[in-house]
Amino acid sequence: MQLSDRDTYNRGIKRIMFTEDDIRAAVQKAGRFISEEYSGKPLLLVSVLKGAFIFLSDLCRAIDVPCEIDFMEAKSYFSDTKSSGSVAVTMDLRHDVSQYHVIIVEDIIDTGRTLSEIVKLIKARSPLSLKIVTLLDKPSRRVVELDADYSLFTIPDSFVIGYGLDLAEFYRNLPYIAEFNTDLLDE
Repeated sequence: MQLSDRDTYNRGIKRIMFTEDDIRAAVQKAGRFISEEYSGKPLLLVSVLKGAFIFLSDLCRAIDVPCEIDFMEAKSYFSDTKSSGSVAVTMDLRHDVSQYHVIIVEDIIDTGRTLSEIVKLIKARSPLSLKIVTLLDKPSRRVVELDADYSLFTIPDSFVIGYGLDLAEFYRNLPYIAEFNTDLLDE
């Protein structure tokens, strides 16, 4: 499968699950909720790279209270459509989280392994509070006990792409969220 080929790339988009408008409305709603909840509090948004960077970009602009941003990178997929089961933190935070109310901004909670490890790491650093906001929640795949405090969309067990989510680094640039056509993997 050669995703750099335009025809193959386009065949990878099985169906659009959430349009640009769906996402925009949900992000604005989440931004209002966070703004009300954290008014007057030192707020740090932590994006889990790479998948959540587009979501974080739109979400932080929907928040109308002061906030700071930091990044972590953790991987469990390693160019496949299924989690490997192991989590590697490849980039850590630069902020002292003990001075902030921290919101982890995640693209998708699937098995929960990656995010569970990130939550443990951040909790050990004693933030003022810690919450999770996820763009997508896939509870049918959960293998650890973990729930988001705020989820924009709940999805079935399908592999999704777009709006920052990828397959082997492709599809992040789609402005919507789509189901990936896994039949391409057999070609």
